[in-house]
Amino acid sequence: MKRRIILIIGLCLALAVAQQQNELLDEDGICTDFVKIDLSTPDINLKELNLVCADLSYANLSGVDLSEADLRGADLSYADLSVAGLSEVDLRGADLRGVDLSYADLSEADLRGANLEYARLGEANLMIADLSGADLSEADLSLADLSHTTLSDADLSSANLFYTDLSYAYLIGTDLSEAYLKGANLEYVNLSYAKLIEADLSDANLSRANLSYADLTDADLSDANLEGADVTEANLTGTGVKNSSGYNGF
Repeated sequence: MKRRIILIIGLCLALAVAQQQNELLDEDGICTDFVKIDLSTPDINLKELNLVCADLSYANLSGVDLSEADLRGADLSYADLSVAGLSEVDLRGADLRGVDLSYADLSEADLRGANLEYARLGEANLMIADLSGADLSEADLSLADLSHTTLSDADLSSANLFYTDLSYAYLIGTDLSEAYLKGANLEYVNLSYAKLIEADLSDANLSRANLSYADLTDADLSDANLEGADVTEANLTGTGVKNSSGYNGF
């Protein structure tokens, strides 16, 4: 407990100085290093801080409020950010490989180009977040809220999207090959030019989805709802789409 308090005081002092300088660089121009720091103590507020390129890999930031913070290019690989407040945070180009973001609030966050390989985002709130070009391959997004989220050109291959809410989301050109989307809500989603090869879309709601020019080769659409979906020029080879409820091609 004593060590944790010392670490927290040390970080707060470092952050206070960094905030005054509007950057987290030491006198040699090297990014500040907080590897494995533990800030899981309740009521820690790091809101709006500038943490550009900071090394927070393996840090314990569970429950911490980092909303509106600037974490561009930061290394948060394998950190614990479960239940953290990250609304409107700037995580462009950040390293989030293997990070635990389960139950975190990432609403309206900017995650363009971020690396979220193997990240755990179960039941996280990502409403209206921007994940354009992000790498979410093999990430766990089960039961997460990604409604109205932008995921265009992102890599979601082999991702777990079990019963995830993707309604009204933009996934133009997104790679969802071998993704697990069983029971997912994809109502009004834009999946034009997306790659859904061998994806599991069983029981998914694709009503009024835009699937034009998408590649669904060998995708599982059993018991999916495709009512009003646009499948113009989509590749439906091996999908068994005739078994899906409401499918009419428009």
